[in-house]
Amino acid sequence: MFNNFTFEYPYFLLLIFLFIFCSFFCKAKSPSYLIPHLNIFQKVNQKSTIFTNILKYLVIIFSIIALSSPVKINDTVNLKNDGINILLNLDASFSMYEMDLDENNEKNRFDVVKEIVKDFINKRVADNIGIILFGDSVLISSPLSFDKEAQKQIIDYLDVGMAGKNTALIDSVASGINILKDKKAKSNIIILLSDGEDNSSSIPLEIVTKLLKKYNIKVYTIGIGNFNNSILNSLAIESKAKAYTAYSKEDLVFIYEDINKLEKSQINQNKILLKDYLFFYPLFLAVLCLIIFIYLRNKE
Repeated sequence: MFNNFTFEYPYFLLLIFLFIFCSFFCKAKSPSYLIPHLNIFQKVNQKSTIFTNILKYLVIIFSIIALSSPVKINDTVNLKNDGINILLNLDASFSMYEMDLDENNEKNRFDVVKEIVKDFINKRVADNIGIILFGDSVLISSPLSFDKEAQKQIIDYLDVGMAGKNTALIDSVASGINILKDKKAKSNIIILLSDGEDNSSSIPLEIVTKLLKKYNIKVYTIGIGNFNNSILNSLAIESKAKAYTAYSKEDLVFIYEDINKLEKSQINQNKILLKDYLFFYPLFLAVLCLIIFIYLRNKE
């Protein structure tokens, strides 16, 4: 219940101990009366009841608590200003059925990729991530989002052939550019994974590379297996990124980890606390006790 309860200025609470100390050891000296019937004046000074003394303490204590600004922390939110917009372009053509990435030959290429990509998403806590699937056509599986759990669930539903049997590699990059071109972020990148040559795109490579330069979008490319990956190399070079080739699951793990290191997000200094201020509760009690205290003292 009290896990999220704290004070903005806790040092003010020390004033409570100072007040208690002074109430016992800093009392004013009783005045001396050189007049007869001194006992009458002493009785008047002693008419303060236990209840009014308690009220006096409560006024001070509640006032100090209010001054310390009690708050309830509702949530901690990472600001995304220094995050990165990342599109994961995944080849789902029929060639991804091959099972050469898994040393036990139990998972096809696409299943291995999904497993590694989900781990990559977990590490990009401050980034806006989207998923593009491509085959004959291009399928935007997830728009840019900070909801990592939803994205991992979407990846679980993706499978080979959902976008067709061939490879529209360049068209997938064009779709990524269309998504990222107006997005403001520390960096906009596409991580393009494919295991074959482009054989279905309708947009020329030259147009795509010009658009990448115009909108300052980097394309990290990952080629799986042996094939002519000149298009992947060209996209990486022209966008000032990096091209990789993977022949095993271990290669893919290393590649995504390398990209993770190259594209760092600043997250430690970009947090905000969502909190409720509660100072008015002790302040109200202090005022209420003060009114009762004044009323009783004036009544004496």
